[in-house]
Amino acid sequence: MTIELLLNQFYTDLILVKRDAEKTAATYKISSEDFLNWLTTERIKLKDVTVQNLTYYLIKRQTEGCNEVTIAKDISALRALGDYLVRKQMWEENVALLLERPKINRNLPRVLSVEQVDSLLENIDTKTLCGKRDSALFELIYSCGLRISEACELKIANVHMNERLILVHGKGDKERLVPFGDRAFEKLRNYIEEVRPQLTNGKNVAELFVNYRGEPISRKGVWKRFKELEALAGVEAKVHTLRHSFATHLLAGGADLRSVQELLGHSDLSTTTIYTHVTDDQLAEAHKKYFPKPDTLIDSSADLSASKEFTDKN
Repeated sequence: MTIELLLNQFYTDLILVKRDAEKTAATYKISSEDFLNWLTTERIKLKDVTVQNLTYYLIKRQTEGCNEVTIAKDISALRALGDYLVRKQMWEENVALLLERPKINRNLPRVLSVEQVDSLLENIDTKTLCGKRDSALFELIYSCGLRISEACELKIANVHMNERLILVHGKGDKERLVPFGDRAFEKLRNYIEEVRPQLTNGKNVAELFVNYRGEPISRKGVWKRFKELEALAGVEAKVHTLRHSFATHLLAGGADLRSVQELLGHSDLSTTTIYTHVTDDQLAEAHKKYFPKPDTLIDSSADLSASKEFTDKN
């Protein structure tokens, strides 16, 4: 079997059997191709691969300048390839599972305050058809914690206004039901009943959000509109920041981690836990602001005053 044939079959298996996202499957295919080519160069037969071989390969990748994130991605790809080879009886066991992924310092996601989100949404010019669409679009992204691709691909048939639910088609072909609030309901209703028919002009379009030509809105189109809005509001953010803010605001409001995981469509709870660190940092900042260290206090009355102010605000 040639490397090309093996890689194509591996890619197809990731998509159809493992139900991975296309981007993930493509990344694993590229990483696996590099590894298989290395085996050919080193004259190592695929069936004879050991964990030592894998380790030497990763050391080679590091000497080429690959960082921890790339190495972690390579290990994930090798584990996926190993799983496929075991199921195809080309390996007796998945030796890639013995590899340890490097610890990666994850940057905390940027999060907007509720006031900043409001400022962004309030700066949309709703006098135009596209402005009214944008108002519904970005309100829904924030209200439901949507990825930009999920918003663009959302079908009008999957918007259930009476139940105030949307059926979201997420990563890895996974679907989830997400509720939306009153403000999103009002903006969506206006968009669907008044604005969208004028934009589509009689066209039969499955997607909920369309551009000025009545065609499904693109990721690039959403990104461009948000950049204009960002400049108007004077708030530094990305479209995905609304999703981060949604999760953080839910947790800060008392939502449990499992519920937020379901709403975001995370397959792994550890992905969701990053938002708990954001809220912890916010709490630490609040404590630092209202309860300075003892050597900075003027007197006990100042401490009591600050304590009362913090209590009143929360």
